[in-house]
Formats: sequence, structure tokens, C-alpha cells
Amino acid sequence: MYKITDVKELRERTGAGMMDCKKALEACDGDIDKSIDWLREKGIAKAAKKESRIAAEGICQIKVAGNTAVLVEVNSETDFVAKNEEFTKFVDYLVDKVLENDVNTVEEALKISDGNETVNDKLIALVAKIGEKISFRRFEKVTKNDDEVFGTYKHMGGKIGSIIVLKGANEEVARDVAMQTAAMNPVALNRSLVPQDMIDRESKVIKEQVMAEGKPAEIAEKMVVGRLNKFYKEICLEEQSFIKDSSLSIKDYVKNNGGEIVKMVRFAVGEGIEKKEENFAEEVMSQIKNS
Repeated sequence: MYKITDVKELRERTGAGMMDCKKALEACDGDIDKSIDWLREKGIAKAAKKESRIAAEGICQIKVAGNTAVLVEVNSETDFVAKNEEFTKFVDYLVDKVLENDVNTVEEALKISDGNETVNDKLIALVAKIGEKISFRRFEKVTKNDDEVFGTYKHMGGKIGSIIVLKGANEEVARDVAMQTAAMNPVALNRSLVPQDMIDRESKVIKEQVMAEGKPAEIAEKMVVGRLNKFYKEICLEEQSFIKDSSLSIKDYVKNNGGEIVKMVRFAVGEGIEKKEENFAEEVMSQIKNS
């Protein structure tokens, strides 16, 4: 048999509801450790039911330690949960674990041991407690040399995160470039890194536009080159106009401060995830009918 204090302890250790804790203790003859495992198993069942749901909100978090920096993205179903203290604490915990361990994939990160649990166990427990699908979507670990500096920036409360590595410049310049990266959404650091399919698609659109204008062939060709150059200036970080001084490109700004850009990383929460359009009134009425 179990005591009321056992229920209290189990709730504090798992975050599960009172009735679930009572059921667990009854099923496990009052053994708290076994009850924790029992709740975890139920949490797995709850989490599995949520896997088909769309989690496109969330936050990015960045952590730097010495010559290593990590950027992670963790998703939730609603922005409300993304601002929940337990959710944000888990994201902070996650970025620390990725930074501390030699992992290269999300799958490897989820298998990191922490005492008797793994990171994935903690994620499952959080899903069970909060009641939404939570997804550790991606991370990138960036390293630098001793003669290089990091610049990091989080935009819109963590909706966008960026890491920049500069060689030969200071951290203030690096932060400026990270801010530019977060705000202006460059596709690539420079022209050589722009995906070829993107270049081909843009070139095709530009050529069709110019042909529709009925220009002579030699003029049309120059117009295509000119518009493609304008396209590069919009999507390549080095060619973008510096947001603090539009007379300078980012490449010139960094060069004027004795540096060059080595690497750029940028995450935007939910990018590429097709969000489901919900009718809020209908959702509320559905919940009322099913309650």
C-alpha cells in the first residue's frame, strides 16, 4: 500500500497528475521507482499518439563553450507551450547536453545518458506532462580555431538563431554579422554555396521575364546577368547591404575590420514544416463535446 506522501513525491519527481500517480502506485504495490517506470511507459503511449500531430512552433537556443558553439531547434504545437518555463528549461538542458557530448545526429543526442535516464526519456516525460507533441528537430555544432571568433544572435525571442565564425575580426563585428544573418535570411554565405537548382530556377524565371519584354537578344542577355546579380545580392550574406550602413556590403564591412567570414549557420523555427490551419472556435467546441 502507498501513503499520501508517496503520491506527493511521485508527482514532484515526474510531473504527472495526482490520479495517474495513484494508479501507478497501486499498479506497482507502492514502489516509487517502479511507479516512475510505469508512468514513463504510459508517457510513451501518450507521446506516440501525438506523433502524427504537427509541431511547427518552438524556439532556437544557442550555447558557446570555448571553441565550440551549438544551435538547436525544438518544436512544439503551440507558441503558448514554447513560452512555458518547463519547455524552455528542457531546451536549455538539451543544448547543454549536445555541447557536452560528442554527437552528430539528433538520434545520437536523444540516446545521451543522464543518470538512469536518457535525453529521450526526459523528452517523453515532458510530452506526457505538457500534453503536446514536442520535437527535437535539429542542431548544428560549430567549431572554430583560436584565431577565430564566434558571433551569435537570437531574433524574435528565439524564433530565429544564427552563429557566425569570423577570422581576424572581433566579437562585436561577428555579432553584427550574426544579427544580419538572423534578420535578412541569406540562403548562403557566397555565390559558390548557392544550390544549383535555385540558380537554375531563378535564371529560367528571369529569362522568361526578359523575353516577354521583347528586348533584342544582346540586351536581353545583359538584363539576365544584371537581374541575376541582384538576386545574388539578396540571398548571399557577403553581398547583402549591411543593415547598419547600407553603403557597405557585409563582406566589405568585415574586411574593413580586418576579417573574413568563415562559416554561417541560421535556423528559423518551423521553416519547411507545413503548418495545419486550425479553426480555433471549432477546436474549442470539439473539445467541449468530447469532454
